[in-house]
Amino acid sequence: MRTIYALTSVIALSTGTAALANEALQQMMDDPTQWAIQMGDYSNHRYSELDQINADNVGDLKVAWTFSTGVLRGHEGSPLVIGDTMYVHTPFPNIVYALDLNDNGRIKWRYEPKQDTSVIPVMCCDTVNRGVAYADGKIILHQADTTVVALDANTGEVLWSVKNGDPEKGETNTATVLPVKDKVLVGISGGEFGVRGSVTAYNLETGEREWRAYSMGPDSDTLMDPEKTTMLGKPVGVDSGTATWEGDQWKIGGGTTWGWYSYDPELNLVYYGTGNPSTWNPSQRPGDNRWSMTIMARDPDTGMAKWVYQMTPHDEWDFDGVNEMILTDQEIDGQMRKLLTHFDRNGLAYTLDRESGELLVAEKYDPAVNWTTGVDMDPNSDTYGRPAVVAEYSTSQNGEDENTTGICPAALGTKDQQPSSYSPKTGLFYVPTNHVCMDYEPFRVSYTAGQPYVGATLSMYPAPDSHGGMGNFIAWDNIKGEIKWSIPEQFSVWSGAMATAGDIVFYGTLEGYLKAVRADTGEELYRFKTPSGIIGNVMSYEHGGKQYVAVLSGVGGWAGIGLAAGLTNPNDGLGAVGGYAALSDYTALGGQLTVFTLPD
Repeated sequence: MRTIYALTSVIALSTGTAALANEALQQMMDDPTQWAIQMGDYSNHRYSELDQINADNVGDLKVAWTFSTGVLRGHEGSPLVIGDTMYVHTPFPNIVYALDLNDNGRIKWRYEPKQDTSVIPVMCCDTVNRGVAYADGKIILHQADTTVVALDANTGEVLWSVKNGDPEKGETNTATVLPVKDKVLVGISGGEFGVRGSVTAYNLETGEREWRAYSMGPDSDTLMDPEKTTMLGKPVGVDSGTATWEGDQWKIGGGTTWGWYSYDPELNLVYYGTGNPSTWNPSQRPGDNRWSMTIMARDPDTGMAKWVYQMTPHDEWDFDGVNEMILTDQEIDGQMRKLLTHFDRNGLAYTLDRESGELLVAEKYDPAVNWTTGVDMDPNSDTYGRPAVVAEYSTSQNGEDENTTGICPAALGTKDQQPSSYSPKTGLFYVPTNHVCMDYEPFRVSYTAGQPYVGATLSMYPAPDSHGGMGNFIAWDNIKGEIKWSIPEQFSVWSGAMATAGDIVFYGTLEGYLKAVRADTGEELYRFKTPSGIIGNVMSYEHGGKQYVAVLSGVGGWAGIGLAAGLTNPNDGLGAVGGYAALSDYTALGGQLTVFTLPD
């Protein structure tokens, strides 16, 4: 009995510690003066309750201060603000700065990992990193070489570190992490190198691995119950993660998890998406290739999947499904529902019931999308939930070594990782989008660990018969499945949006402009040209009674890879270099944080 009592006491203590850590983080996310995780909150709203800066005075914004990161590649993600300290990260080599907001941004500490530069050529689409997270007095960074590091938020001291993958196999990281209770969840990059995607939970206090869920493989790897895990209300069946693959192709099947994660504390479910199957040549992997291109709902304590939904079975276009899952409680047909809204690379915006996985809406959020006529929404149909593929734009039906032209969207999607924002005041989603099409020629490729496993040649260009540009910034109604307003942009909008209680929405452009527009109409109210193209995500905080807006500039990412890496061949950068060649006429490299506020 004494042994049982001791074990029970340990469990109670551990549970209590986890609850306290989670409660403290939740309080910080609920405090609009701070910004504790990259998406602002667990629901991924990227919404600020601050309204000192509003639609009436945003035109008066001035630069308050700036900070150079000292790194010249693409700067994605955003700073964090905890109390009187701002935390700023960089692309490779993944430096983290702690800046004292009480002392003119003085550097309190810096962490600069010594990573092997051999990881750089293994990283797809630039050496970006989407930022750090805060939890339990720690700043948590997932480095390019897959090392997960917990730093003391006050001193920068390394409290623990653990290796999550192997760059020699093509496994790298570009994403942020998600702290949930006593764990921190991390993903993996490398779909273009034939790695097998996974999500891993590490103990927040010690760094010990708690569980790992693979995107494909037997049930013991995917952490699925063949009877209890469902897709569209039906059990997935035994070993669903291998049943739609030919032979052992699933072992190098892609489905990487380098996007954004969200969490519903009431349902105790974490949501994320998986990426494209490997290779990009669909003829080499017949079948649905489950569970690539899939929305996952998992229990963060055990990793077990409650439900899944595969958006693009047998992906033929590299339409990764990793974009953010935005959680809202909204009314549908007179009934309040717990919803999940997802803007996929494939050009379709999905609204699902996040408790059951029921599919409610699936509509195009760019009229140029042409690879599908739409999703079968009839629950009684054999093809329920599947998109109807247009043969003309099917790289699989057209076959290897055939150039399929005019596919919309391009591989980088109608939206890539650049996160949307949701305003509970308007009930609208604000979405940075790409308006880009492509030609796609698949070819036979063999797998070698650590070598590119792509198998397709691409070229990209603006959507024809349109406004001539390569992007739009839109407001979306997720219940009706329609665009409310749209702002055309010359280049893709690769910056994360932020809506505020001041009835404005901020976003950045690849030319380097920070823009503020009216949340209800999209009317432009303010713009400022920063030193380099913006692919970072706008955030806001309050300090000393004043509201500030901050954004990282530093052109790069997939859209800016030509500039970031000095590439000139139009087909390089997985087809993006030629499409964005004119970007060099408008901006240049440079990593800088710019902070704005109203004049005194």
